[in-house]
Amino acid sequence: MQIIEIIDISDKSDICNLVLWALPNWFGIEKSIVDYVDTVREMPFFAVFDDKMAIGFVALKIHNEYTAEIYVMGILEEYHKQGIGKKIVATCEEHCKENNIEFLTVKTLAELREDENYRKTRLFYQAMGFKPLEIFETLWGEANPCLFLVKYLK
Repeated sequence: MQIIEIIDISDKSDICNLVLWALPNWFGIEKSIVDYVDTVREMPFFAVFDDKMAIGFVALKIHNEYTAEIYVMGILEEYHKQGIGKKIVATCEEHCKENNIEFLTVKTLAELREDENYRKTRLFYQAMGFKPLEIFETLWGEANPCLFLVKYLK
């Protein structure tokens, strides 16, 4: 497996589209997928390949000179629990450090809404050193409370 930075905007959208549609337990809202596919085109984007097949990706949203966000990340479910998520987050951290960005953030579904898949997602980010800062109960609508996490990189 290898992680490669993707520059071509069409490739970014194609990989994002392929992976997100294959993850209905995490990305089940069609409008959100369409928005992600369009928005990632202009972001730093890293894809994970198993041979020549894209099996995951991450897109970084650069907010300012100090902060970047894991805007969207997905890894095909059959590749979970193999250390790929850790490697792709480490790639994000390296990219941030190379660009003197001090904070890496991520948003995910808060524990106010019970969901086993997102419970595992929260545990993953916390194991990677992210700390919960705040819950935004209506950012994504009342049915999807948002947990905001941050990691200091310096």
